[in-house]
Amino acid sequence: MSTVDQSDLLRRARGRRAATAPAHPVADDGPAPLSHAQQRMWLMDRLGQGGALYNVPIATRVRGPLDHTALATALAGLTERHAVLRTRYPHRGDQPYQQVDPVTPVPLPVLDATGPERLTEEAARPFDLATGPVLRALLLRHGPEDHTLLLTIHHIAVDGGSLRFLAADLAELYRAARDGGPNRLPAPAPAYTDHARQERARDTELTAAAATLAAGLSGARPLSLLRPVPPGARERRAVLHTAPLEPAVLERLRGLGAWHGTTLYTVVLAAAFAALHNTSGQDDLVLGCASGHRARPEFRRTVGLAVNTLAVRANPSDGMSFAELLGLVRGSLLDAQRHHEVPLDLVTERLGAAARGADGTPLLSVSCDLQQIADPLVLPGLDTENVELHLGLAKFGLTLLVEDRPEPRVLVQHDRDALDPDTAARLLDAFAALLAAVAEDPDRPLSDLPGERLVAAEHPVVEGLLADPAVVEAAVVENPDGRPLAFAVVRGPVAPSGTALRDTLRGRLPAAGLPRAVTLVDALPRHPDGTPVRERLPGAAASEKGPVDVVREVFGELLGAVPSADGDFFASGGHSLVAVRLAERLRTRVGLPLTGLDILEQRTPRALAVLLAARAEERRAALARSGARPRSAGARTGTVLLTGATGGVGAAVLRELMAQGRPVRVLVRPESAHLAALNGAEVAEGDLGDLDSLRRAVEGVDAVIHSACTFTDHATDLAAMRALVDGWRGGPFVFVSSIDAYGRPAGTEVPDGGPGGGPVTPYGQAKLDCERILFEAAATGRGRAVDGRAQAIAVRAPIVWGPHPRLRDQLRWGSTTALYQAALAGRPIEVPAGEAWSGASWVHAAALARALTACLAPGHPAAGRVVNAVSGHVSWADLAAELVRLLGSAGPIRATPDAEEELRRPWRYRADTLAGPLAPEPGEDWRDVLAAMVR
Repeated sequence: MSTVDQSDLLRRARGRRAATAPAHPVADDGPAPLSHAQQRMWLMDRLGQGGALYNVPIATRVRGPLDHTALATALAGLTERHAVLRTRYPHRGDQPYQQVDPVTPVPLPVLDATGPERLTEEAARPFDLATGPVLRALLLRHGPEDHTLLLTIHHIAVDGGSLRFLAADLAELYRAARDGGPNRLPAPAPAYTDHARQERARDTELTAAAATLAAGLSGARPLSLLRPVPPGARERRAVLHTAPLEPAVLERLRGLGAWHGTTLYTVVLAAAFAALHNTSGQDDLVLGCASGHRARPEFRRTVGLAVNTLAVRANPSDGMSFAELLGLVRGSLLDAQRHHEVPLDLVTERLGAAARGADGTPLLSVSCDLQQIADPLVLPGLDTENVELHLGLAKFGLTLLVEDRPEPRVLVQHDRDALDPDTAARLLDAFAALLAAVAEDPDRPLSDLPGERLVAAEHPVVEGLLADPAVVEAAVVENPDGRPLAFAVVRGPVAPSGTALRDTLRGRLPAAGLPRAVTLVDALPRHPDGTPVRERLPGAAASEKGPVDVVREVFGELLGAVPSADGDFFASGGHSLVAVRLAERLRTRVGLPLTGLDILEQRTPRALAVLLAARAEERRAALARSGARPRSAGARTGTVLLTGATGGVGAAVLRELMAQGRPVRVLVRPESAHLAALNGAEVAEGDLGDLDSLRRAVEGVDAVIHSACTFTDHATDLAAMRALVDGWRGGPFVFVSSIDAYGRPAGTEVPDGGPGGGPVTPYGQAKLDCERILFEAAATGRGRAVDGRAQAIAVRAPIVWGPHPRLRDQLRWGSTTALYQAALAGRPIEVPAGEAWSGASWVHAAALARALTACLAPGHPAAGRVVNAVSGHVSWADLAAELVRLLGSAGPIRATPDAEEELRRPWRYRADTLAGPLAPEPGEDWRDVLAAMVR
């Protein structure tokens, strides 16, 4: 691989700055906002729905004496001329902004061509919008004078209308750099930041127009042929079907448009409406149409994302002729184009829940387009031709296209999760045949045009359930969390249970495709089009008509505005502290267990409602099987009070205590009592914020393991510790503390109870204060002394890993969130550079449970001390590499001095006192437990 000298390129690019200086200087009035289109793109990326979906690759075969240095100089000049190509998108809080960076050389690596997959791999590599750049270049060398130039740009910086300006500018900049003279380019257009500021200044006007457009979509429904696909991070793999179209047919269609005073695109759009009407039977359809909004003359040559999606609605009917439908579509398209500057996201916001159908399918799931051959990038003195490059990703559930080229084609592209290939192939045949038929006779009624009624193939879960002879009917309702709910009607003297049916599906479907549950019903309520009636299905009904309304209401109380059922928590201004308050308020409102991490993981009211419905069913089943044992009048001898029993650490401790045969009393909230009751524990209902409940719970017990913590409300944690020690009358008291209490020690080896260092985080300080409260109480003689030592122990634990939902959530959203989320999204994973060692200390939940219960033994060496509980240490680089492997991530790992400060942890914590119970057992290797948590 070779790279052009970067410093020389920068010098040469800056030397031409006078010729390319902007003619429209913009006053610097603070960071520029994102345009609405950019904001939508940025939000998709932040929610993990970007990946390569919005990469714009431009590949050109170049034959002849290519001047690499001149090309690299031209690329630097291109970013000099168009600042959007050197703009990145950081954020303050949850508000992104445009940060235009200084001009720097654009790296132009030259690699030997080894196969077509090299181009695709490079084009599909994700961008990091926060750090940039948003433009990449690569030269593949096939021979001395034979190359392929690949430019990959993120869609946030360009649209289709920008590409011709970029191509023309690059050609002229290359000519000037090759010949050593000035370029002959006109003065640059205004910067894209000016466009974004002007658009945002019109937000009041645009919002009012969006309300009008949303009203015009009232009552519309998505295409019934599409399967419901939950929103969220997924691959969005596309399947493409093609068929040839006779050139004469295309010309007749062009003439048909001219006869009716419209364009070829309008004719194609009308044909798409007709084909979808004939194949679906729907007489009310909405299609998405791409539209640029460079109507303002000053911005017509501005490079950037100046494109919008228009919602075009039409009502085809069987008795209508195609020519009549064409007139209707022409009018609808013109109406939509009159509002081409109204951002789609504003219209969607005004639609609210109506932006999706009853099954969750987005209203705007189908698009139509007319594609023309793009002119190849022309570089003076060279032969160039376009190289077709498809990344195989789908932005819409279904797209119908016609290529306007010498050898035209008809195409149907679909998201493989939204439509089965067989149905899509039959739709392609119908669309192609209909185009040929209306070119021959546009006055034929739609009912006489090609297009058989199609019924989409059953959902894989439905197919799997119907394979069981006892299942006579089945349905699936998708959920935003990606795990569908399944419903089955069974018959026969020995009918299988829902659990048995789900277990059977394990052998027929991949784990990711399994439903959250299979619920048995007497009959399936259905709409006339065959889709399930959600509000009449158990569990699914609750997600629509019950908890979802409560969740939306509580979102509104804490975030200032009531979101739609699919409104994202982060997009609505949420953050971790709000998530904790939201979970607390919802727990009180619905009487079901919920944590702040649940909010961060589920994000939307609909997903949270589904989770709450599942937990309601879980509680009902648990209580039916065992019932919660109320607290007895007196504790049994040897009873251990355990707080936090439903959390990741507490659950492991509860299992260990029950396995040892110890009597256990668990302090749990009323809504979570059934979770502890399943283990046969004695239940004491209470909460860290209810001090009287803590005092009642500790009464009469012989030992305490205190593992509950609010994580964020430190005053509550301290008050709870005081209440527990006030009621403590004897026996061991083991407090689960944290290594955060050490702060930032001076050395790198930290022994049991060694000296700490500043600064200490608020969380670590709360743990220190709780330790002090405990040891001061022990000094008064409350804890039974053994050999003169009080039986009070503080066990400082690091990150806890284990196969428990709360611990999985911590992996995703705790101190490792930056690494996990970057790996999940395929973004660069930044780890600290320049440290001898930097990483995480960790402990397996089961090993920690063994250590905590061992501390209950009389005369234990830890009595009266602070001790550590650590299973091992793993470097951030090793952890990142393992996450990349487990998640199948394409994210590169970068060692950088700019990595998050929280990751700069050079300390290794020794655990000598508890080394025995912490010794790893089979399956407790860090790679094993990480794999269990990820999967």
